[in-house]
Amino acid sequence: MRLLLFLLVVALVSAASQHEEVVGDFFSRSSNHTNNWAVLVCSSRYWFNYRHMANALGMYRTVKRLGIPDSNIILMLADDAACNSRNRFPGSVYANPGRLLDLYGENIEVDYRGYDVTVENFIRVITGRLDSSVPRNKRLLSDAHSNVFVYMTGHGGNEFLKFQDNEEISAWDIADAFEQMWQKRRYNELFFMIDTCQANTMYSKFYSPNILATGSSKLDQSSFSYENDADIGVSVIDRYTHYVLEYMENINKTSQTSMADLFAFYDPVKIASDPGVRSDLFRRPLDQVRITDFLGGVARAEVSDDDL
Repeated sequence: MRLLLFLLVVALVSAASQHEEVVGDFFSRSSNHTNNWAVLVCSSRYWFNYRHMANALGMYRTVKRLGIPDSNIILMLADDAACNSRNRFPGSVYANPGRLLDLYGENIEVDYRGYDVTVENFIRVITGRLDSSVPRNKRLLSDAHSNVFVYMTGHGGNEFLKFQDNEEISAWDIADAFEQMWQKRRYNELFFMIDTCQANTMYSKFYSPNILATGSSKLDQSSFSYENDADIGVSVIDRYTHYVLEYMENINKTSQTSMADLFAFYDPVKIASDPGVRSDLFRRPLDQVRITDFLGGVARAEVSDDDL
């Protein structure tokens, strides 16, 4: 009988210890955000830019898999390759010639598509300057406790990214929009990722606090496609995004993997360009910033001492 009581006490102490470790880990995170949001933008039109749509959809699939709900994702696709008459696989978008995974599928929610994907609408979305008639699913409803992930892909150059092949957004435009977000308390921390030619120049003008940025290529460098599909007839994904998504496949919702680990994974030889990172505006050491702090749907509770 005493032995049974002893074993029961040991089991209870062990369970309590494990519970304390889980709770302690939950509340010891150095980021004080309570929710995550993602804004994913493909700014290119036309069939030959199929890969840019696949880039954005691959990132969309990743953040959803890691727990960010559609209600917290703004997906902007400037063209719809899935429904293009030249698509041999109607209603589908693939990122590799094996076509093992349909990135379009049945559970995709596109918030802005076609000619609704403009520089003006992008800036209005992230700054919150939208008409009252715009529905909730097209709004970025972030606040001072939100971590926001902004991903952009398309054709660009030195300090600009093209939208719809007929207008451009500049590095200053994005920098000023992020400053508006900070002044309006629309983010706690912001992670900016861009895949385009000369991508690293797009975050050169940032000046607002708590922004971490990374890009696919430095000044005067192109950003290259990864694989062609003979049946589809075009490149299906870009190198930089391909390797980022490949790395993300090993990440789950409870992963401790840090941004420093992700950036250390960058291989200029494989990517065929020099990815960059800018962290001088960011307050936390990168080895203490979990990837899921931005790309995961890890919600946290706020504890109040106020009497009910």
